[in-house]
Amino acid sequence: MKSEIQLSTPNPAGLARRKFLNTAALAGLSLGTVACADKKSENVAGPASAPSTDGAHGGASVHLKPGELDTYYGIWSGGHTGDMRILGLPSGRELLRIPCFVPDALVGWGITNESKAIMGTKADGSLRYTVGDSHHTHASYKDGNYDGRYSWINDKINSRIARVRLDYFICDKITQLPNVQGFHGIFPDKRDPVDPAINYTTRVFCGGEFAIPLPNTGSEDASKYRSLFSCVDAETMEVRWQVLIDGNCDLVATSFDGKLAATNQYNTEMGAHYEDMMAAERDACLFYNVARIEAAVKAGKFKTIGKSKVPVVDGTREANSDPKTALTAYVSVPKNPHGVNATPDQKYFICAGKLSPTGTVIELAKVLDWFDGKLEKLDSAIVAEVELGLGPLHTAFDGRGNAYTTLFLDSQVVKWNIEAAIKFHNGDKSAKYVVDRIDVQYQPGHVNASQSETIAADGKYLAVGCKFSKDRFLPVGPLHAENEQLIDISGEKMVLLADHPVRGEPHDFIIFKRDLVKPKQVYSLDDFPNAIKDPKESGVFRQGKKVTVKMTSQAPAFSLREFTVKKGDQVTLILTNLDKIEDLTHGFAIPNYNVNFIVNPQETASVTFLADEPGVYWCYCTHFCHALHLEMRTRMIVEA
Repeated sequence: MKSEIQLSTPNPAGLARRKFLNTAALAGLSLGTVACADKKSENVAGPASAPSTDGAHGGASVHLKPGELDTYYGIWSGGHTGDMRILGLPSGRELLRIPCFVPDALVGWGITNESKAIMGTKADGSLRYTVGDSHHTHASYKDGNYDGRYSWINDKINSRIARVRLDYFICDKITQLPNVQGFHGIFPDKRDPVDPAINYTTRVFCGGEFAIPLPNTGSEDASKYRSLFSCVDAETMEVRWQVLIDGNCDLVATSFDGKLAATNQYNTEMGAHYEDMMAAERDACLFYNVARIEAAVKAGKFKTIGKSKVPVVDGTREANSDPKTALTAYVSVPKNPHGVNATPDQKYFICAGKLSPTGTVIELAKVLDWFDGKLEKLDSAIVAEVELGLGPLHTAFDGRGNAYTTLFLDSQVVKWNIEAAIKFHNGDKSAKYVVDRIDVQYQPGHVNASQSETIAADGKYLAVGCKFSKDRFLPVGPLHAENEQLIDISGEKMVLLADHPVRGEPHDFIIFKRDLVKPKQVYSLDDFPNAIKDPKESGVFRQGKKVTVKMTSQAPAFSLREFTVKKGDQVTLILTNLDKIEDLTHGFAIPNYNVNFIVNPQETASVTFLADEPGVYWCYCTHFCHALHLEMRTRMIVEA
């Protein structure tokens, strides 16, 4: 087998910095042993930009004045904490953590009945899952730009997708994908391809990374393992359809016209072991013709798998060899690509090579031509495959024709011009496609720029997530923070502005202008069917052993001074915050009963528990709310 690290295009500048490594050596380096290796640039663009933070070359200040608001929101994945994080940029200040997949003690996520209903429970009322691994987050679109309605995030471990409402910045729905393991990439569509008048997100596409037996009944015949690509309804959060594919899914991208979704693939061999996954010379970027898939489902050309009722269409190579009827198209790309991203000019998808030092540019119009029978060879849709550096992973855009790709092994971000790369690929060896490089610390993975994958990409800021942070921050033992860095990309040269420690392991993120979202500051009582709108409605209501306690909070008191239940009662406590003042949140905790949650202004929440220990229990407000906050208490009396 030819070594995949060999250049797939002639070297434009003569490799003076280092010799490219063979496949075996690169596999060893990919474990992260080259974080601080020599990085003298060989590129025609000159040496890498120094990671200066002095504001030179037009670098903007990230230090805001007291009371000054950030100009961008950042939506970040929370990694193993299973949450979504909201940042202000350029300051990098963390504003909020939105719990999704994992319990959260601050807000009572996984404690309140409302949150447990979203997370999912077993027959005994306990949470079905208490761990998560959130990776990728993306937001809803309208007219090719973010519309401030929703954001979605995935849980790789348990194949769940969560939706966050951006009016209240809360998770309101979680769906588990059937017959999927290793749910990795997600991306919403940007318009509905079936009805051109619908120019907003109606679907979210989800990649299944790990091939499993379908149905998964314990078979050990690895030749029958398969992966599924799923489509989730953006409004109902129900799974609309799935596609059976060869290989697996890594990241996901969608075209601006709504016609195509895509996933870059590794392990097209469908191997169950490492060595089997490395046998093929190249892998693929797999395209999905969304309208044709929807038409096939509507026509009943599908099957179902196991207990799931979700329609599954056949997207394998064998079943899709005829372009005029094909639902899928497999474009050959270098081995083990990592990341596929859509350019703001709506023309291209970029696949990064990872084990190949290249970036692959695929022209979407040519992929559509293949589906229409106008393009003889599908691989002709590749309009550039050019050298970028060692370990290219993910790509962002500035809206000025430039792409920014992370180089995991080089610990760099490379800025390159897409049209110049196409010229170079087509034989113009004078085309200087690499514009700049900048060193980052260290082992960069995900990258995104302000408004990057929208038609309004503004080329102001670029954030990069670095997996290693050794020597950057105070040591705190063996588990290091990760390092997220902010780079000014408004000029020709990239300028490092700041870096921040972050608890591991976050993955993807997006950055968008603050005026695209209009958060509400106070809830409406009408949002909650069991809201207690008047303190006079408070009280203890018994139906046999089931007891409902209704209570309101209004600084600095709860509406009940005390309430009495009996040992063995199943108690449901409903609390409404009647305060209407922005930022006046109350908490409610019951000692020894594992109860702690908050209610924001005009919000209602409830908990259910078994009163199994007689005694007097002081219930208190956990969220500082008033000068008499410490006095804001009630008593639960559990009679023997």
